[in-house]
Amino acid sequence: MNPYEVLGVSENASEEEIKKAYKELVKKYHPDKYQDNPLSDLAEEKLQEVNEAYDMLMKGGGGSRGNAGSSGGYGTPDYMSVRRYIDAGNLAAAERILNGTKDRSAEWFFLSGMLSYRKGWYDDAINKLRTANDLDPGNAEYSQAYGRIVNMGGIYQNQARGRGYSSNNDDMCCQALQCYICADCCIDCI
Repeated sequence: MNPYEVLGVSENASEEEIKKAYKELVKKYHPDKYQDNPLSDLAEEKLQEVNEAYDMLMKGGGGSRGNAGSSGGYGTPDYMSVRRYIDAGNLAAAERILNGTKDRSAEWFFLSGMLSYRKGWYDDAINKLRTANDLDPGNAEYSQAYGRIVNMGGIYQNQARGRGYSSNNDDMCCQALQCYICADCCIDCI
């Protein structure tokens, strides 16, 4: 596999050109675009190939582009297994692998955040995805996942405010106490 061909750039492409091509391909083959689509397996394979090519060029392929500040791991068998387990809904297996991994790279935080998201632990997911994004700010997949989950939280907050709940915790506490007092009074009347 020639990583330059996979990313569709020339062998003398600049780091910015490689990053730009990578981001475009991640958007093109992202799993969210292929949900319930017969091409989803093919897109997943292509995305994995794109990630491996980018990883080779930017983080390890030997040349001057190696970026010690960025954490890699896309192509490691453990992380690829974690991705497959999360996609398949086998969260226990994914968690076992992540817990046994000593390297806390950007990919580890990303996968751990996605695992937390699938478990419904949104605050933990947001914190871990933010960390992954901070460790590897050029990674489009990390920033898109983080942005999507943060935006979903904003949607839920807006829906709650539209139903009479405010962002002020004191107001919510007062409303809960009012409901409790009313319920208590109703029970006493019966």
